[in-house]
This record gives sequence, structure tokens and C-alpha cells, in this order.
Amino acid sequence: MNDAITGMEGDLRSNGISVESLRVGEETVTVEYLTAFPDVHVNHAEIGRVLTTLIDRAEAGEWDPIRVEATVLRHENDVQGTWHAEAAWFHQYLDYELSDEDFSELVLQTLDEEVSA
Repeated sequence: MNDAITGMEGDLRSNGISVESLRVGEETVTVEYLTAFPDVHVNHAEIGRVLTTLIDRAEAGEWDPIRVEATVLRHENDVQGTWHAEAAWFHQYLDYELSDEDFSELVLQTLDEEVSA
């Protein structure tokens, strides 16, 4: 039996993202991942690795960008934060209408960090 994780989840894992759950729907990709940086603030470089993985898949013709909704977990049932990226932003980035910095800024503006109790 082959237990290899392939597809989008496999790509995310190979880029150091500890995927807890991944659902790819018609209009939204929902991903929950366990952060390697369980601090107060969500690690921006980790968000970047998720986005880069998805951009690479889109450039390779393996994914047609749709909205991505992410939940970052410190550990099970402890949300560190959430963020999202709109399909249009991916398309604009891939069409060279958004720079790396502009794309990152749009995503970081959606970041909602949870305060631990």
C-alpha cells in the first residue's frame, strides 16, 4: 500500500507546511496547518511558503486559482490566526499585475490573529 501524500497536500508538506486538513472545493481551498512557530503572531514566512506552493502549482498548470482560506494552529484546537487570498490576486500576480510585495500586502491585510487565553 502506498501511503505517499500527493497533490496539493503533498506539495504543501514538501515545503514544510504541516497540513492538518485540506479541502478543495469548487470555489474555495480551505487549509488548516500546524505552525512550526507557535508564538503570539502568525509567521509571515510560513504564509509565504503556502502561497508560493500554490503559485507554483498554478504556474505548472496543476491548479486553477480559487479563494484560499487558511487557519493556522498552534496545536489542536488552539487557533493562532486566519488569513485568506482571493482568486483574483493569484490571477493578477500570475499576469504580472501585482508584485510580490503587493500580493503579500493584500494577504497580510486579511490576517486575523487570535489572542490566547
